[in-house]
Amino acid sequence: MENTDTDTATETKLPANSCLLDEPLQRGNTTIDLVTLRKPKTGELRGLSLQDLLQLDVNALQKLLPRISTPTLTEQDVAALDPADLVQLGTIAVGFFIPKGQIPGSLNA
Repeated sequence: MENTDTDTATETKLPANSCLLDEPLQRGNTTIDLVTLRKPKTGELRGLSLQDLLQLDVNALQKLLPRISTPTLTEQDVAALDPADLVQLGTIAVGFFIPKGQIPGSLNA
């Protein structure tokens, strides 16, 4: 029997570099369930080790994510994230450090 439920048949396309949190954050009366990251500028990496970021070091991500997230997460918000959500956001962030020529399917590969 085919499922005709429109909710399951329609996939919601997320904005680029976005993560739908498995466990939404509660900040006062606001629920944060979608976080979008933008590529950091070099200045936003100050005080951070690229090696730590590439290894998804929790402390490094706790410093970086507030600098590049929309809505802006605090360090406390990042500390309160479900581990699966932290890995998802960290994976998006690490993707910003891969040269275009090394991305599978890119024209320069």
